[in-house]
Amino acid sequence: MESNSKTIAWFRRDLRIEDNPALAAAARNGSVLPVFIWCPKEEGQFYPGRVSRWWLKQSLIHLEHSLKSLGAELVFIKAQSTLSALLECVDAVGATKVVYNHLYDPVSLVRDHNIKQKLGELGISVQSYNGDLLNEPWEVYNDDGKVFTTFDAYWEKSLCMQNEPVSHLPPWRLTQAAGSVKMCSIEELGLENELEKSSNALLGKRWAPGWSNADKALTEFVENNLLAYSKDRLRVRGNSTSLLSPYLHFGEVSVRKVFNSVRLKQILWTKEGNCVGDKSANLYLRAIGLREYSRYICFNFPFTHERSLLNNLKFFPWNANQAHFKAWRQGRTGYPLVDAGMRELWATGWVHNKIRVIVSSFFVKFLVLPWQWGMKYFWDTLLDADLESDIIGWQYISGSLPDGHELERLDNPEVQGFNYDPEGDYVRHWLPELARMPAEWIHHPWDAPLTVLKAAGVELGINYPNPIIDVDVARDRLMQAIFIMREKEAAVNASDANGTIEVVFDNSENVGDSTNPKDVVKGKVPCPSSSSYDQRVPSMGNVCMNKKRPKPEEETKQLKDNGLSCKNEGKMSNVDGDLCSTAESSSMKKQMTNSRNSFSVPRAVSMSYDRKTFDDEASSHVKLQKEEEIDTEINSCKNGKAQTL
Repeated sequence: MESNSKTIAWFRRDLRIEDNPALAAAARNGSVLPVFIWCPKEEGQFYPGRVSRWWLKQSLIHLEHSLKSLGAELVFIKAQSTLSALLECVDAVGATKVVYNHLYDPVSLVRDHNIKQKLGELGISVQSYNGDLLNEPWEVYNDDGKVFTTFDAYWEKSLCMQNEPVSHLPPWRLTQAAGSVKMCSIEELGLENELEKSSNALLGKRWAPGWSNADKALTEFVENNLLAYSKDRLRVRGNSTSLLSPYLHFGEVSVRKVFNSVRLKQILWTKEGNCVGDKSANLYLRAIGLREYSRYICFNFPFTHERSLLNNLKFFPWNANQAHFKAWRQGRTGYPLVDAGMRELWATGWVHNKIRVIVSSFFVKFLVLPWQWGMKYFWDTLLDADLESDIIGWQYISGSLPDGHELERLDNPEVQGFNYDPEGDYVRHWLPELARMPAEWIHHPWDAPLTVLKAAGVELGINYPNPIIDVDVARDRLMQAIFIMREKEAAVNASDANGTIEVVFDNSENVGDSTNPKDVVKGKVPCPSSSSYDQRVPSMGNVCMNKKRPKPEEETKQLKDNGLSCKNEGKMSNVDGDLCSTAESSSMKKQMTNSRNSFSVPRAVSMSYDRKTFDDEASSHVKLQKEEEIDTEINSCKNGKAQTL
């Protein structure tokens, strides 16, 4: 390779120096221009929420200092078009190559493929690398060359494919590519506005973004907390998990390094006969596998951010009740564990994975609200918001995955409260109005004697709401909705007996006999680059159908541990509840027009955006109006101070 060549190193969610294959390749090729391009317009409906943007800003500042110490300045560009910004950088320094690491979400897949094509047509070499996964999504297939649609089968195959650990050493020195590039400061990117700064300052008391801090967090977890992970991981309060998920999302630590660090510990414990350590390592590696699987599914079935992987929800009669959606967001459903989880999310941008499972299950099964709404709200409010993990998590809860929750299953929040918060400490912390309730009644205050309620200062329906819906009523309504769904599906199947209804290959419009996604068969897809590391694009050709998922054996089956994907839960600070919500802040950034055949996510959650119909009946009339701001009733979230949970 020519030592005088100039390479654009395009950073995205790979904000680290160590084990960064694109940066390592650029450093070997001569001079480098490190670039971060912020294009809010291209983020569309998935414009990041406030706390997520705060993390991104801090991580970029950290990366900027690291690159400067190596001899190269990170160029910040705010643009209307990523492609145009890259072309301006190429022209400014006379670059001959652009390198970057892969992303797998639907927005990035389309953008990256177009950019690679356009640059290739202009004679600019483009090479992309795997900096985010153990195995690329197009590398893992079953023996017939088809895509896996269950996690256990996928993960077993992935583990068998693991070779010798691969790591890209950080460059010792970088040479800045000469040239004048129009750039802006980190503040001019607009990742944080003035109204957000006071609340964001609280985040810095509990979190330390940046790749070197990610390395410290990994070491702390592996050396001090991994051993007890199997025992502690279900504690909904306290430091019970690794807290690595935001670092992994922004690529501040490579998943290869996390995997290898845990695996080495596991090997040591196995030799010592330490069964507890071996179990803990296995469970944590499985969590890493779920993150891998989320990208695998989203790549091979790129419609999953809008529609279920299985066809079972195509005719489901969702209840698009805006008032219920608001009550859920505010933590005023009348079910203490659900409300505590939503108050914590509102105040901190963080909740334990078990709580994520509980609140999302309540959302779908009790309130029968569209899972896409919940997924978008999580995206807007979580500090570790990760689109692929959110997609898999919400589809898992909605019974949309072959190995997910059964749609018929309805878990009682009261029972879950006694299982995961037996003394009520978590509820008392986030629901101060219930702080004096005895543990015996705290998860079902509506059953408490009047004398107990009076002594605790609880006035149901006044300072704490009555349950938004009775458990038995919710179960009956869910069963009725499933019955309606199956009737509609049967009617459509009967009308298509002669094959008159068109079937398309993205699985979303198929109304045929099977409920499983079509298998994608491995195949070569042309890509405009000569690199052996090329990112492929999804292909839906040569498909066949799997067998239907078996019916649930019993409704009370214990909740599966793999829950909402690889979200490592933990603790963080309170955030000032007087400011507008993350979701509303996100909505003000972007306004888009709904298509005629679409449903709207309420603007209190996100900006409007085009969607294909998720239910033929509902799409004709579900046009939700703008909702008022979140009530100031949630006094536990107001004027919050940093607290240790």
